[in-house]
Amino acid sequence: MAVLFIEYPPCSTCKKAKKWLDEHGIEHTDRHIVEEPPTAVELAAWRERSGLPLRRFFNTSGMRYRALGLKVQLDAGMPDDEAYDLLASDGMLVKRPVVVTDEGDGPVVLVGFREKEWEEKLL
Repeated sequence: MAVLFIEYPPCSTCKKAKKWLDEHGIEHTDRHIVEEPPTAVELAAWRERSGLPLRRFFNTSGMRYRALGLKVQLDAGMPDDEAYDLLASDGMLVKRPVVVTDEGDGPVVLVGFREKEWEEKLL
């Protein structure tokens, strides 16, 4: 199973998640979310594969999210294409880490680190 691990290296949650992957012997390719943010096309595909609401892809605790007043904009019904473009414009707006697996036993997209969910989906 190929695993793409999208992270912000200084993030403590990302460090914990990466350690979890390593401890469980899950090989992964790392991608720096700021240096190479997800594209709008990738985000749309990942959302569809994950079944998660688009709001879950936003880093709601981030300073940029608050500075841009995104809660109000999302609550007002920001169109999906605008939301994807906004997320793609700044990796710091994206909730992290993000794990994307290949088509193996069924593609998996995980947003944020919830150990129990990762155990269920990746082990």
